[in-house]
Amino acid sequence: MDIFGFLTLFGGLALFLYGMNIMGGGLEKVSGGKLEQILERLTSNPIKAVLLGAGVTAIIQSSSATTVMVVGFVNSGIMKLSQAIGLIMGANIGTTITAWMLSLTGIESSSIFLQMLKPSSFSPILAVIGILLFLAGGKTRKKDVGEILLGFATLMFGMETMSAAVAPLADVPEFTSILTLFSNPLFGVLIGALLTGIIQSSSASVGILQALSITGCFTYSAVIPIIMGQNIGTCVTAILSCLSGNRNAKRTALVHLYFNIIGTIIFLSLYYILNAIIHFSFSDMVAGPAGIALIHSIFNIFTTLILLPFTKGLEKLSYLTLPLTSQEVEAAAKEDRFQLLDSRYLNTPAFALDNVRRLSNELAGIAKESVQSSLQLIFRYDPEAYDKLELLENTADQYEDRLSSYLAKLSGQNVTYRDIRQISVLQHSIMDFERISDLAINIGTYAKQIHTRQMPLTRRCQEELEIYSSALEDIMNRTEQTFVNRDKETAQTIEPLEEVIDDLNKTIHKHHLKRMRNGKYSIDLGLLLSDITAHMERISDHCSNIAIYELQTEDSTIEEHSYLDQLDEEDSLTFQKYYLSFSQKYQLKK
Repeated sequence: MDIFGFLTLFGGLALFLYGMNIMGGGLEKVSGGKLEQILERLTSNPIKAVLLGAGVTAIIQSSSATTVMVVGFVNSGIMKLSQAIGLIMGANIGTTITAWMLSLTGIESSSIFLQMLKPSSFSPILAVIGILLFLAGGKTRKKDVGEILLGFATLMFGMETMSAAVAPLADVPEFTSILTLFSNPLFGVLIGALLTGIIQSSSASVGILQALSITGCFTYSAVIPIIMGQNIGTCVTAILSCLSGNRNAKRTALVHLYFNIIGTIIFLSLYYILNAIIHFSFSDMVAGPAGIALIHSIFNIFTTLILLPFTKGLEKLSYLTLPLTSQEVEAAAKEDRFQLLDSRYLNTPAFALDNVRRLSNELAGIAKESVQSSLQLIFRYDPEAYDKLELLENTADQYEDRLSSYLAKLSGQNVTYRDIRQISVLQHSIMDFERISDLAINIGTYAKQIHTRQMPLTRRCQEELEIYSSALEDIMNRTEQTFVNRDKETAQTIEPLEEVIDDLNKTIHKHHLKRMRNGKYSIDLGLLLSDITAHMERISDHCSNIAIYELQTEDSTIEEHSYLDQLDEEDSLTFQKYYLSFSQKYQLKK
């Protein structure tokens, strides 16, 4: 094998790894975060968890990706360590699907049907379809499907290239003599673990082994320890991902490592003991791609069946390695919601976006509660209620800061056009909700001044403010419903109500000026009340913005500051209907 043969080998390996990466990325985009949501929610039963882990890994073609996701779930507190163990076991089974797909390269038959099952036959067809979808798909899901097909075709082409490059090694005596080293099981395990640890993919390292098996120089007794080592080596990815995580994330990675090490010890011990007694006839037979895929599947299924009843033991072993600290005990009593914004999720944008949406929904609730609390302070001032309002405002600031930073990072990832629009809506809405909270604390501060300076409101002024407050609470409730439920129908009611609130603000402001001129209350009180009503009107403006952002997800031509001018005839009639209804509901007494 000359220098050009080695170049071809490494070129094939590069295509193989790149194709696997592209295909996995495309599958994650198409899933739209749904696979991650399923993993998170349906893990109460260990058997279900194993099946889910296997299914998801078979789809995204990467046990490392599944395990890293699980480590992230545990790190953020979404999932308990006990739930994660079943998923890790299932991921090891699911990753064997790749080896079976690659084993198709070894099909030899004159039958046209069987020949079409060979990747070298159907991969070019998939590549053509994939490139057409990729080029014509724009920023739609078709492009992602095209990416999957192109990734698969590239992966298979790389596999074929590697196999062709190593085929001449069968006639090289030096290569055959090197393989005698693999007769030592410990050396075989170490080589398998080292190779997989370097490329961080058991599927890829098994694929390389299958390519080398084309030479006909590998026996089953040689490949079995290597496959065991490859399963241990794949733990490197999870271990690296947990280094920046909490201790629970590290325990999850340890469970993955212990599962494969214990499984390897049990499997190899049984194999060599039984082989010494029974003398397996297949031990000295040549292992082909299909045989390697079979061993890979048998090992992972066997290990799962043996260790599934002992998930508690694996969990306890991880806690013995990393015992609970006093800080962990305290943290368990106080959950950090912002752990949902784990940097690991940035590699799966759809799921990261779903977590941002959850926390944004909580921010919407905080903003609504802030407004309600501030309005109550106008009529019944309570120092404890004011302190709570300050706490809500500080919390809203924290949410806005963390969410905005995370979305900025997320927008730099490989996100779809649909995700980009969602990120834009969330960024603007988060700022508006935080601003609403700021305005609410200002209203509370003005109410505090009115109370401490003992400035009583007239009966008529209080009645007007109560009507105004009811309208503002109504628009806040509608805004939260619109945002949380993505309710376009409710969104259409917000702008008419905002116009009514504008009318109320203008009328009440005139009444304040008139009462000040007539001496019914002091200038200082009049100015404070004017500030309160102006802030209430500004809150309704932010509610209008949020409603328009949601409507923009359906129609990107809608512009925030000229929404009323863009309404067509039918929409204008709907607007007028709601406007008249709200005008009657929140009408000031004459």
